Amino acid sequence: MAQPAHHGNWGRPEPAWLSLQQAAVIYGVSTDTIRRRVASGDLPAFRCGRRIIRVRAEDLSRLFREIPR
Repeated sequence: MAQPAHHGNWGRPEPAWLSLQQAAVIYGVSTDTIRRRVASGDLPAFRCGRRIIRVRAEDLSRLFREIPR
């Protein structure tokens, strides 16, 4: 399973919820790619208020999995 890159959290737990921008940076893809995955139904997303959209880190790790060798 793919592990997100460690970005200086130095022992702090990874957040359970990520913004689309955070998810894109961690997995090295564009925000548009994350939005397309949400629109296609491959990645569940949740809206907090009118504009804020969050995805679960565990859903991302399922979506972006390691390629078997």
